[in-house]
Amino acid sequence: MTLNKQAIRDDLVSESGFIHLDNAGASLMPRCVLDTQIEHLQLEAAVGGYEAERLEQERIEAVYDSVARLINCGRDEIAIVENATVGWMMAFYSIPFKRGDRILTAEAEYASNYLAYLQVAREHGVVVETIPSTASGEVCVDSLRAMIDERVRLISVTHVPTNGGLVNPVEAIGAVAREHDIFYIVDACQSAGQLVLDVDAIQCDVLTATGRKFLRGPRGVGFLYVRGTVLDSLHPPMIDLFSARWSAPDEYELRADARRFENWESNYAAKLGLGRALEYALDIGIDVIETEVSRLSALLRGELAAVPGVTVQDIGAHQCGIVTFSVEGVAATVIEKQLRENRILVSVSSPASTLIDARRRQLPDLVRSGVHYFNLESELDALAAVVRSCR
Repeated sequence: MTLNKQAIRDDLVSESGFIHLDNAGASLMPRCVLDTQIEHLQLEAAVGGYEAERLEQERIEAVYDSVARLINCGRDEIAIVENATVGWMMAFYSIPFKRGDRILTAEAEYASNYLAYLQVAREHGVVVETIPSTASGEVCVDSLRAMIDERVRLISVTHVPTNGGLVNPVEAIGAVAREHDIFYIVDACQSAGQLVLDVDAIQCDVLTATGRKFLRGPRGVGFLYVRGTVLDSLHPPMIDLFSARWSAPDEYELRADARRFENWESNYAAKLGLGRALEYALDIGIDVIETEVSRLSALLRGELAAVPGVTVQDIGAHQCGIVTFSVEGVAATVIEKQLRENRILVSVSSPASTLIDARRRQLPDLVRSGVHYFNLESELDALAAVVRSCR
């Protein structure tokens, strides 16, 4: 499919002259995604939340089908949750760890995930180990293979770390996990919506993602995938009358599908907005989106690398739409402020968000830009021009 960029930009709600390059933080919703949410909120106001849910039940159920199409799985393997963190934590804390179990993870792992590893290490005597990286920065699959023994309980990696442009080789990692029958979690928070995802090819047991980033959906909603073959081995850390049935005074039964990880209360406007965002992306084609994001991010890296004093801090043999950089002698917060004053939005990524990788590479605070398929080459030129003026 050919990318009709003008039609896509006509769907933006933002004002002319505003440049959004913080898609790794929260992207811009298409107008139809905004309208979908507003329409449902208006329906709730008119008839009440319960009746609105009943009237829109078919569209609500269709969201699960859209997620299934996005990542190539069954609808019963999907839970729609409040955010990616909730989904990830619900799955992670369902794993029955025991003393001596090993968790293997990436050097560029996201802080929230690593904090969870440290918590179970403190409470259950689990050992957390990082897999060495290759010279180009991604998880070294040969090193991973050499670390495997009977105590490895979990391999858990972030597909696209929060900074650095890196794309980890999740399919090759998955092949090792399956060969040794090791539980495997993929955090796809930054990859869903900008990269093609296929859970059969990845061979993961769990995958999580958010709506607000490259999927261009609302805040406060995400999804959790749990492979059907492992579902019965996982007991959610929290349950209610939606995730389980109270079958006798002293008994309960968990739901048979992945919605055992959901709970009764849900933001249906956000859920429907997520569904519309998924349909929008699928209509364009994730492969088409990936190609354009790759092209634009390569252009931006080239422009920034040509600015004296700028260091592009991206790593990995395969790089994505996240472009991070530092400027010699100028704090990242100063650059971010100068860009914002020129109506260009980016963000600042702290070393604390990927502490092990940041210490290994001795990274300062970084300016993080995230390009998306609706961005224009002229917008990248504008960012580079402001950065050049900061010198």
